[in-house]
Amino acid sequence: MQFDQLRRRDFITLLGGAAAWPFATRAQERVRRIGVLLNASADDAEYQARLGAFLQGLQQTDWAIGRNVRIETRWAGTNAADIRRHAGELGALSPDVVLATGSLAVRSMKQASPATPIVFVGLIDPVGAGFIESLARPGGSTTGFLLFEYSLSGKWVDLLKEIAPGTMRAAVLRDPEVSSGPAQFGVIQAVAPSLRIEVTPVNVRDASGMERTVAAFARSGSGGLIVTGSGLATINRDRIVALAARHKLPAVYSNRVFVTAGGLVSYGPDYVDMYRRAAGDVDRILRGEKPADLPVQAPIKYELVINLKTARALGLDIPPTVLARADEVIE
Repeated sequence: MQFDQLRRRDFITLLGGAAAWPFATRAQERVRRIGVLLNASADDAEYQARLGAFLQGLQQTDWAIGRNVRIETRWAGTNAADIRRHAGELGALSPDVVLATGSLAVRSMKQASPATPIVFVGLIDPVGAGFIESLARPGGSTTGFLLFEYSLSGKWVDLLKEIAPGTMRAAVLRDPEVSSGPAQFGVIQAVAPSLRIEVTPVNVRDASGMERTVAAFARSGSGGLIVTGSGLATINRDRIVALAARHKLPAVYSNRVFVTAGGLVSYGPDYVDMYRRAAGDVDRILRGEKPADLPVQAPIKYELVINLKTARALGLDIPPTVLARADEVIE
């Protein structure tokens, strides 16, 4: 069941006890403690949906809040110091396992409590980041779910050409300071010549430089935008979407949150599904399996999201073949 189909009262019931759960439990059951470290604020609807799916997944594996499990949720936001502080708080509670989102959250949690099992969601290159030894045999105390495989990056170029056939040039926004940034750009660079598209890398870490580079890029015409997957891009999604709108650039994003914020089109993994599946790994760890032996999993559901209002503002007619493939169309 999708989160948005849950009644609000049901979700409040799931989350309401996060600060102080009922003390009454069945005497014969040990209450396990799960930490949740999220790189978002508590009013972020997307992350509320993801957390709701995770809690649903726990219920489906017979973990009941207040009976045999306690949830310690920390909405850490995007500030590095806040994430480290919340990781320290969770580590001090000695949780049985922690669900962590984002590279900084995982790294901070590993530093705060090295022996605590961690299930991550949405990392692009956990091997390159040094969190695991390999996808098949993670080793250590960490396992989880990939955001996507690098080959997905090539599909963004295809999609850009489909929705804006006149595109001859693409500015590719990526974070060069994480291993996945250059890797995603490398795949795009390899695919682009076959579609007669010239690509230009743009650094999202330098916000003012990014705006100047995109502005100069747009002046030459026939351009489009590809925004690769990174925590930094997601944090700055409103700025990036506004930049694309200001310069009338058709843009393809890796995450639906850009499209719900006004971006044109996205193709990427279904995050809600990943969080629901993450509950399965947490369940296995609580029942005695070791993260070292649990293979890192790739997404099994992807979603194409299109914002027709943005398409009209750009003067684009989305091809019927693309609309027919869409999982969600925002009018």
